[in-house]
Amino acid sequence: MENSLVLLLLLTPFVGFLFNVFFGKSASKTISGAIGTIAVAVSFVMSVYFFMQLNQTGKPISVKLFDWIEIGKLKIDFGILLDQLSLLWLLFVTGIGSLIHLYSISYMHDDENMHKFFAYLNLFIFFMITLVVGSNLLVMFIGWEGVGLCSYLLIGFWYKNQDYNDAAKKAFIMNRIGDLGFLIGIFILAHLFSTLNFVEMKQIVTGMGQMPYPNSFWLQISIAALCLFIGATGKSAQLPLYTWLPDAMAGPTPVSALIHAATMVTAGIFMITRMNFLFDLTPEVQNIIAIVGAITALVSASIGLLQNDIKKVLAYSTVSQLGLMFLALGLGAYNVAVFHVITHAFFKACLFLGSGSVIHSLHGEQDMRKMGGLKKYMPITFTTMLISTLAISGIFPFAGFWSKDEILMTAFEHNKVLWIIGSVASIMTAFYMFRLMYLTFFREFRGTEEQKHHLHESPSLITLPLIILAGLATVGGLINLPGSNWLNHFLEPILATKIEHKPLDGNAYMLMGIALTGAIIGIVWAYSKYIKQGFVPKEDAEITGFSKTIYNKYYVDEIYTSLIVKPINSLSNFFRTTLEPALGNVVYGFGSITNRLGNQGKKLHTGSIGLYLFAFVIGVLAIVSYLFLAQKPL
Repeated sequence: MENSLVLLLLLTPFVGFLFNVFFGKSASKTISGAIGTIAVAVSFVMSVYFFMQLNQTGKPISVKLFDWIEIGKLKIDFGILLDQLSLLWLLFVTGIGSLIHLYSISYMHDDENMHKFFAYLNLFIFFMITLVVGSNLLVMFIGWEGVGLCSYLLIGFWYKNQDYNDAAKKAFIMNRIGDLGFLIGIFILAHLFSTLNFVEMKQIVTGMGQMPYPNSFWLQISIAALCLFIGATGKSAQLPLYTWLPDAMAGPTPVSALIHAATMVTAGIFMITRMNFLFDLTPEVQNIIAIVGAITALVSASIGLLQNDIKKVLAYSTVSQLGLMFLALGLGAYNVAVFHVITHAFFKACLFLGSGSVIHSLHGEQDMRKMGGLKKYMPITFTTMLISTLAISGIFPFAGFWSKDEILMTAFEHNKVLWIIGSVASIMTAFYMFRLMYLTFFREFRGTEEQKHHLHESPSLITLPLIILAGLATVGGLINLPGSNWLNHFLEPILATKIEHKPLDGNAYMLMGIALTGAIIGIVWAYSKYIKQGFVPKEDAEITGFSKTIYNKYYVDEIYTSLIVKPINSLSNFFRTTLEPALGNVVYGFGSITNRLGNQGKKLHTGSIGLYLFAFVIGVLAIVSYLFLAQKPL
C-alpha cells in the first residue's frame, strides 16, 4: 500500500504529461489544463500525507523500486527516500506547482499550444519530484537533467521568436557546464565510497573519524565537493554561471514563477543540503561557497537597481536571494538556507504571478516605464504584490524578515565582511523592489490610451493563487520563529552537525534593528526618487556613465561572447570552411584514384574465355618457372 502511494506521488504528473501529449490537442483547453493541474494536486495531497506520517513517527520512508547498476563493489538501486528534507521540498514544489498550474489555465487560455504547455509543466514537476525523492546521487541526477531539459522546452516555448530560442539554448548550455562538474563529483564519490546512497555515504562519513586516511583521500573529497558546488552554480545561477536565469524570462510568466520560486533554481541548495555531511569535511570549499554566494547577491542586486523590464527585475532579485542562500550554506547554516528557500518560494511565486497579471492586463507590455497608476485598476494584484514586496524587503513581520535576518545574523557571527556585503545587497533589494512597485502601480498611467481603456483586474483563476501566496508570504516565517524553532528541530535528523538553538539576546535584536533600518532606508530612497520626485527611468539610448554599465549588466554577456562564444565560433568556422574541405579533398582524392585504377583494370575484362585461359596458363607457367629457378641458382 505504501509503495503504491509513493508511486502515485511520483508518477501522477507523468501521467498528466502523457495525457496532454497524446490526447491534449483533441481535448478542450479547459480539460487539458484541469488534468494537468489535478495531476500535480494529487502529488501535493500525497506529499501532505507522507509529511504528516513522518511528523508522527519520525521515521523516513525508503522504497527500493529495483536493482539498477552493479559494477564490482559499486551497487546502485533505483530507490526513493522520503525524509525531512525531501518532504519539505515536495510540499512547496507540488503545492506552489499546483497554484501555478491553476493560474496557467487562465493565463495561457488563448495560446494555441496550451496542451503542450501543460504537458511540459507536468513533465517539469515529475523530474523535480524525481530529483527530490531520489535515494542516491544517480537518481537525483536523472531529475537534475530532466528539469534542465524541461527548462529548455519551456523557456523556448514560443519558438517562433528566435530570441526566445537563443535564451532557451543559453540556459541549456550553461547548465550543461555545471552538470559536467556535478557528474565528475559523482564519479569521484562512487570511487571513494563504492556507493552513491545518501544514507550509506553519511554512515561512512560518520565513522571516518575512527580511521586514518591518506592526504590524497582528503584531496579527492575536497575535489568532489567542489565539483558538486560547480553543478549547483549552474542549476542555481551563481557566479559565473548565472547569466542564463535573467534570459529565462523569455518563457511564459508561469514558467518564470515555476523555475524561480519552486523548482529548478532551488535544486542546488537542495543538493548541497542533502550532502551536508560531505561539505562539513571541506571547510575550504565551504568558504568558496560563502564568498561566491555573497558576491552573487551583491552583483545581481546592483544590476536589479536599473532594470526596466518588470520580469528582469524579479529575475535578478532571484539570483540575489539565491546568493544569500548560498552564503548560509557556505557558513554551514543549512537549516537557515532551507528556511529562506521556503519563504522565498512563497513571495517570489506571488511576485512573478503578479507581474504576469500586470502583463496580462497590458497585453504583453513588460517595460515599467510604460506602466504606472495600476493600483486603482488592479487592487488585488497590487495588494498581493505589495505584501510579497514587503516580505522580500525584510519588513517585520512578513516571512522574509525572519529568514533573511537569520542569514545576516549567521554571517555576522562568522565573517563581518560577508555580513556587510549581504546587508548592502538587502538594502538594494528593498530599493529596487519598491522601485518596481512605485513605477508599476503609483502616479499616472504612462501607457497608450488603448491600453488604458482595457485596464482591468485579472480573472479569479489568476488572482486566487496570488491571494494564497500572499497569505503564505505573510505568515510563512512562523515555521521557524525564535523560541519554537520548529523547522530547525524538524531538520535535525538530516544534518550531520547539531543545530545550536540560541535564544535572542541584545546582539540579535541589534542586528534585526540594523537590517530593518536598512530595508526602510531602501524603501524611503525609492519613494523619494520615484514618488516624490516623479522620476521615470530614461530611454535606453539616454543612459550614460556607470549607470549604463550597470544597466547593461556589467557587460558580462558581452565578455563571455568575446572570450568564449566568438573563439568557439571561429574554431568551428575554421573546421567547417578550411579543415573539412581539405580533409574532404584528401578522401575524395583517394576515391578518385581508386576509381580511375578500377576503370583501367576493367578494360582487361573483355568477356573472351580464350583470353582468360591464355592469361591463366601464362600465370601458372610464370609461378612454376619462379619456383624452379629459386631451387637451382644460376
